[in-house]
Amino acid sequence: MTAEVMANGTKEKWDPALSRLLTSLQQANELPSTDEELGFLSDLLQSKELHALVNVHNKIITNGASDKFFPILSTSMNVMYDVLQVIASRTSLSEDCKELFYLFQKPHVQGLLYAHDAVAQKDYYPHLPEIPLEVDEDEETVKIVQLVKSNEPLSGAQSAEPIVGATIKTDEKTAKIVIARVMHGGAADRSGLIHVGDEVVEVNGINVEGKTPGDVLTILQNSEGTITFKLVPANGKSSARESKVRVRAHFDYYSSSDPYIPCKEAGLDFVKGDVLHIVSQDDGYWWQARKEGDRNMRAGLIPSRALQERRISLERTLDKDKENGLCSVSALPVLSCSQSPKSPRCISKPKTKKIMYDIAENDDFDREHIATYEEVAKLYPRPGIYRPIVLIGAPGVGRNELKRRLIDIDPIKYKTPIPFTSRPMKPGEVNGKDYFFVTREQMEAEIEENKFIEYGEYKGNLYGTSADSVKGIVGLGNVCILNPHYQALKMLRTPQLRPYIIYIKPPPLDVLKQTREAMHAKSTFDVNSARGFTDEEFTDIIKSSSRIEYLYDHFFDEQIVNADLALAFGQLLASANRLETEPLWVPASWVQ
Repeated sequence: MTAEVMANGTKEKWDPALSRLLTSLQQANELPSTDEELGFLSDLLQSKELHALVNVHNKIITNGASDKFFPILSTSMNVMYDVLQVIASRTSLSEDCKELFYLFQKPHVQGLLYAHDAVAQKDYYPHLPEIPLEVDEDEETVKIVQLVKSNEPLSGAQSAEPIVGATIKTDEKTAKIVIARVMHGGAADRSGLIHVGDEVVEVNGINVEGKTPGDVLTILQNSEGTITFKLVPANGKSSARESKVRVRAHFDYYSSSDPYIPCKEAGLDFVKGDVLHIVSQDDGYWWQARKEGDRNMRAGLIPSRALQERRISLERTLDKDKENGLCSVSALPVLSCSQSPKSPRCISKPKTKKIMYDIAENDDFDREHIATYEEVAKLYPRPGIYRPIVLIGAPGVGRNELKRRLIDIDPIKYKTPIPFTSRPMKPGEVNGKDYFFVTREQMEAEIEENKFIEYGEYKGNLYGTSADSVKGIVGLGNVCILNPHYQALKMLRTPQLRPYIIYIKPPPLDVLKQTREAMHAKSTFDVNSARGFTDEEFTDIIKSSSRIEYLYDHFFDEQIVNADLALAFGQLLASANRLETEPLWVPASWVQ
């Protein structure tokens, strides 16, 4: 029976336990407490907040076992991401949609939905061990597992028919057949009864002692319908949870041509640029992964980062001739150069390029970097905060013209930073418009402090682009357009700037010559004349582009081939618009 009290003139139902506790407190004559403490406790017991909490608690306790309370769905996180994708794809949004878009990106809202799904899926229940069969005291504990034969691999040989989603091998110490790997999402994994290290004793009643993995596979291939395993459980087995790591691949992989993969049928093929969901990294050599967005539940095998790095290192060691044919630059590189295949360094006649940019380090370190996988996460666009667009490519490939056209489309929106220089101001020039004119001492000091994303010297004067000028453009709500020297990528690609890097690639040499000559394009290598490109300069563009792509293609978010300038500009404009409306994959550290 509940008591009724008057609170602020309103009659409310009061929990009997709270009512009794409050009455006892008011009737107590002697308590080891001050009047202030008693007043605080009295106010607390009469508060609406405590009253509401107790009501909720009582309803959960009394009705928790009934059908009245049950989750409507158990995948609210997936629904949330779907809603974000739908909203992000819209070109115009109402204020309500914008509010919902930002609300769903709040960590506490996502945490609430994650907790809801965990409760709905009963993910908080403990994982109980299997009940062992009754056996004699001197016999090993075994378990009987029955699976329906499906289109999934169980292999320990070079080729096998897809069976149940696990791989087997011969244990080197005991010579017994054991489970080597359980494929995430496969039938064996979904059963929850087969684990890595389990010893296979019988298959469909046939004892496998002394048999090879190939013999076991033959038994499985000849089986129909269900397959029954008799297993000795592994010691210390654990049920590994699926990882949430996503990576972008920086190489192509085809399992059918890999002689070392444990099971070709279990392999996952992918190409450079694919985003992969790494579900297990338990094996040091072979990870389990799915392609992002793939609805196939079963994961596939891919080489681990360590294994692929070793492979690439070996390939580079065995292919020294190709590596020596690549041009490395000096401490003050000329932006385009002609390279003899026999020369380990770049030797070129002087160019009359207006500004030569330079980074403190040369290509030598970058050439040793091995790109395999990069952990990524989705970055959602935010109105008024735009990612800088960085155009990377060889001199003469057309970056300046593409940048100019993009800025001309909307000069208020698209901006490029004003460079700094230590040279004297010329008549008609305006400080802060043409250049920021500073002393050489000041520029050298700021170069030492890493305040320039790129810098160089031309005719005894320093030129450079300040990192703060890029941040300033972004901070004002503009889109910063950059076309720096390729070595500047190491300073630009940071969590603070989050640039979108587009590689401007030349077409094949014959198409490059044909298109530039048809447009009467003027050489960008000599600003003091209005001549066209020479054959040597066309060749330099191709060679320099190959070097840039070899060293830095793992940094590129997109590639645009500049064969037809109008078509290439259309692609650039579409990319700029996509940056403002679509969530895109970026290094995971950028969204943490």
